[in-house]
Amino acid sequence: MKKATAGRKVERDGANAEGRVGGDALAGNAGELHQTTGGEHPPLTTNQGLPLSDNQNSLRGSPRGPTLLEDFILREKITHFDHERIPERIVHARASAAHGFFELTRSLAKYTTATVLTEVGAKTPVFTRISTVAGGAGSVDTPRDVRGFAVKFYTKEGNWDLVGNNVPVFFIQDAIKFPDLIHAVKMEPDRGFPQSATAHDTFWDFISLTPEAMHMVMWIMSDRTLPRSLRMIEGFGVHSFRLVNAAGDATFVKFHWRPKLGLQSTIWDETVKLAGADPDYHRRDLFEAITAGNFPEWELSVQLFTKEEAEAFPFDHLDATKLVPEELVPLQVIGRMVLDRWPDNFFAETEQVAYCPSHLVPGIDFSNDPLLQGRLFSYLDTQLSRLGTANFHQIPINRPKCPFANHQRDGHMQIAVPRGRVAYEPNSLSTDSPREAPSQGFRTAPLKESGEKGRIRAESFADHYSQARLFYMSQTSHEQAHIASALVFELSKVEHLHVREAMVGHLRRVDEALAKRVAGGLALEKMPAPAHAAAPVQNMAPSPALQIIGKMKVTLEGRCVGILIADGSDGEAVNALKKAVLAAGADVKVVAPKVGGAKLADGATMSADGQLAGTPSVVFDAVAVIVSEAGAHALAKESAAIDFVRDAFGHLKAIAVDAGGRLLLEHARVEGDAGVVDVGDRKGFLSAAKTRQWAREAQVRTLA
Repeated sequence: MKKATAGRKVERDGANAEGRVGGDALAGNAGELHQTTGGEHPPLTTNQGLPLSDNQNSLRGSPRGPTLLEDFILREKITHFDHERIPERIVHARASAAHGFFELTRSLAKYTTATVLTEVGAKTPVFTRISTVAGGAGSVDTPRDVRGFAVKFYTKEGNWDLVGNNVPVFFIQDAIKFPDLIHAVKMEPDRGFPQSATAHDTFWDFISLTPEAMHMVMWIMSDRTLPRSLRMIEGFGVHSFRLVNAAGDATFVKFHWRPKLGLQSTIWDETVKLAGADPDYHRRDLFEAITAGNFPEWELSVQLFTKEEAEAFPFDHLDATKLVPEELVPLQVIGRMVLDRWPDNFFAETEQVAYCPSHLVPGIDFSNDPLLQGRLFSYLDTQLSRLGTANFHQIPINRPKCPFANHQRDGHMQIAVPRGRVAYEPNSLSTDSPREAPSQGFRTAPLKESGEKGRIRAESFADHYSQARLFYMSQTSHEQAHIASALVFELSKVEHLHVREAMVGHLRRVDEALAKRVAGGLALEKMPAPAHAAAPVQNMAPSPALQIIGKMKVTLEGRCVGILIADGSDGEAVNALKKAVLAAGADVKVVAPKVGGAKLADGATMSADGQLAGTPSVVFDAVAVIVSEAGAHALAKESAAIDFVRDAFGHLKAIAVDAGGRLLLEHARVEGDAGVVDVGDRKGFLSAAKTRQWAREAQVRTLA
């Protein structure tokens, strides 16, 4: 990794400004930071009218050093942003959560004193909240969006909050840009839409002027942001943290959650229809799984590396837009998390839970990641605004399960009743008041910091395209096509041609073939010039670990199969298939034209779990159609039945059919393939149902 050096001053928009990454302006070229249709720009100022020379970088003690509390500009900007919404969260407003436990299976005592990471076999209570980012609390579960993944560990030494996302990187390198990012991605303020969507001008305009976001763009345009279930997503701590052992030695660590059920995503068309069929699809799925005793489970893995190893990386691990490939630093599994109890009250727990990255325990410490440094301030300030009191830690869901005591007093909604005359430390008037504990208390890792104070980013943060290329080139051909198609879809919603062209220019730095696919999908008359690259673009070895399809777990466990029946259906065939599916670990739901069920061929009535009109095939992982010939002819007159089989086929799902089922497929003009099997071939159906029929995709849709 390149050593951090101070950037030089450059001319930008006609004014001297401290540049970053060797003097590169945000857009890559000096003078192009504010790309507009013309006109004079007033100077950007603080709320007190102080003109700003640099709105891109926080004030740091050195280019790779910690962010300084002195930075009043950062604090004003973040504070105002944190207080923009009350009481709903500005981001991560739409969420589901559950109680559970974390069990350590491998001790990290060599690296840390944190008991939660050293006591093998110990079970630590947790509360885990998984959320969308862009939409409000009333939005739907399934848009293309990053998912927040936050875990509160109620440890013996206090609460530890591991607050991350389901992708390992982020859009920006410095927290001072977070308000700009979220303002850009949220609904446009003059019209109040779109809600929970990135397919609009303000988002892509910001991205086109922020090349550091290109790696994250690859992730959000991939299938990672279209999860099939919250039980089937990964979680990442995103930042590098430090583990500190008893000797005071520090080791860098990155945290990874891996789902037991493996990864699975939806098809874009399926996602759109899911939003209409069941806006609460993910929340319902998680609730039903926990209620049924099918407790979601994740492995916790870590990547551990020293300062010396980090300096040899071809990137800067303190840059939140970068990941550490597993092939470079392998993952080590150290424990598991099981979610086994749904909240008793959604508001009291899921809504009022307050996560802060600054909540940690002795033996864990921060890195100088400038995005993390800003989050340490922002999250606490947000909770103060959202929950209305400095006493939010006394709310039951936030309260530590270990003893805690200090001299903080009073404030809005004070629940505790502190006793005695002493509310300060040190004191000589009390024999039992809390005092500092040098031998067991939290200690910051001893580190040497040096450098020139200033608003400047390290040279080592300059490479914006290499890992974006790494991610794209690591995908399967199907996933690459989905990324290209997602970019075409999103950019087709952008009204301004210059923004679309700028994005294709960035894509040319990622992969020329990808850029051509997107340019073709946008019908651009000529290829835009490649964007300026502030650092040479590296060709890094592909990382198969970044795929979904390539490492998808071939299983039916945790999935759901829908069986469509009607009057006259063969009950024996339905029950035999249902038994086989349940034995394979999947759930089964019966769908009929009427919620009361259907009268079978033998005269018996089979109850239904869902009515056909309200239970489309999009809510299932695979389907079966077991109907009589007369039933098929009757269903052929129902658009919901035609859509049921057409969508199942179009979404690449396995379909089991009897003679009547094949007749319904003919009515829907669905041609069979290897994924359409006879209902009697239960083994063949179960095998096909464990994955998507990817070979079918080229027959059912045109991708970029």
